[in-house]
Amino acid sequence: LFMPILVGASMRAKFPVSGVMMPMGLATIIGGMSTTIGTSTNLLVVGVARDLGMHEFSLFEWFLPVAVVGGAGLLFLWLVAPRLLPDRAPPMGDTSPRIFSAQLHVKEGGFADGRSLSEVLAKADGNLRIDKIQRTESLFLAKLPSIKILPGDRLFVKDSPENLKHYEQLLGATLFNISDIEHPVDEETPLKAEGQHLAEVVVTRGSPLHLRSLAAARFSTSYGLLPLALHRARAPSSQITGDLNQILLRAGDVLLVQGSGDAIANLKDSGTMLVLDGTTTLPKTHHAKRALFIMGSVILFAALGIMPISVSALVGLGLMLATGCLAWRDAASALSIPVVMIIVTSLALGKALMGTGMADYLAVSFVNVASGLPAPVILSGFMLVMTIMTNIVSNNAAAVIGTPIAISIAQQLGVSAEPFILAVLFGANMSFATPYGYQTNLLIMTAGGYKAADFMRIGIPLTIIMWLGFSMALPMLYQL
Repeated sequence: LFMPILVGASMRAKFPVSGVMMPMGLATIIGGMSTTIGTSTNLLVVGVARDLGMHEFSLFEWFLPVAVVGGAGLLFLWLVAPRLLPDRAPPMGDTSPRIFSAQLHVKEGGFADGRSLSEVLAKADGNLRIDKIQRTESLFLAKLPSIKILPGDRLFVKDSPENLKHYEQLLGATLFNISDIEHPVDEETPLKAEGQHLAEVVVTRGSPLHLRSLAAARFSTSYGLLPLALHRARAPSSQITGDLNQILLRAGDVLLVQGSGDAIANLKDSGTMLVLDGTTTLPKTHHAKRALFIMGSVILFAALGIMPISVSALVGLGLMLATGCLAWRDAASALSIPVVMIIVTSLALGKALMGTGMADYLAVSFVNVASGLPAPVILSGFMLVMTIMTNIVSNNAAAVIGTPIAISIAQQLGVSAEPFILAVLFGANMSFATPYGYQTNLLIMTAGGYKAADFMRIGIPLTIIMWLGFSMALPMLYQL
């Protein structure tokens, strides 16, 4: 959410984006440790522990140790980390215009009609690059200078939106196929340039265009917009071939569309896709105070123990829907089936580890290796194992495997299980040293232009600070 803001602020302040993005990204992980609902890892650990007979953790039960130890980590990220990171140029810092793949449809009577390819290129002062010339569905012409361009030919080109519209007017062509327009072009509904605007539409996950074609989504009919070109960030230099309306779109694709200002505004207001049209219309905030009050009430009721967080969250969702702060469509799109399945299957795996005796076996093995050592040292060593595991596999896997083992270790030692459960929670969240241990690490790796070595340069010292801090804080809080 804040990545574009960070990039923009860094560029305006002439401060390296790479010196800001990673510290902020790792700071969000530290902040997520502080409550039971801060991260999916926290929810997994708390859910598995409750399912195995442990007491229900309150919303802010471990906020104090995270505030103290996390404060030291935040100071490191603020004062030291930016000096350790090299100045790398991120992709988001590139201000050059996006290059779109498009098709110029030659019209009868336009400049390109009957002209040779060399004449068409000369008309564009040699700046137009034509990758392919398609005459029929299966016939592509060789790009010979003497080849004649005929009405109905498709010229496959790549350029910025401004240049594409310039070539459209210069050659008397169109960036859309008139036969694809669903209403007839006549005196009552002519094609007019007046009042038409260009906009870039980013396909996002959960939008009607993700993993669908424009034709299947009936884009032109539904939104009153003409798709003109496509930018594919995963392969910006490749040529998009075939009918634009039939191409399967994916999250991250950017469409160049044309339409009236009202049509573009309606698409933006629908919230189904991200529209970049250069306007400065402020977002509608008439529900903001109401939504903030409901959110604050949900957290307050859970923090005071008036109702469990699961109940207060559902009540809050109902109030958001009833007061118009949230639409049913948005609520449904926010429900991630993979996340739900991870939680459900993780609970089952935790029960299986306990039911089969595997957790007890691993716990006995760990205690035997650490025999003779005091409980605080065993706690610290176990947390370090979880930390290493979360950077190698994933935080959720470490949480699910570690929680039953933590309970068994505490039972073997005859001490309270809570500090060992928190050791799993903190260790599984400390995925600072690799870009693959946590989802946000991959996001900031791309946005900041980082390499894997950059995560180790910052993540290893931060992990040591946090590990030592929690190793001292947990035994003191739980009197081990």
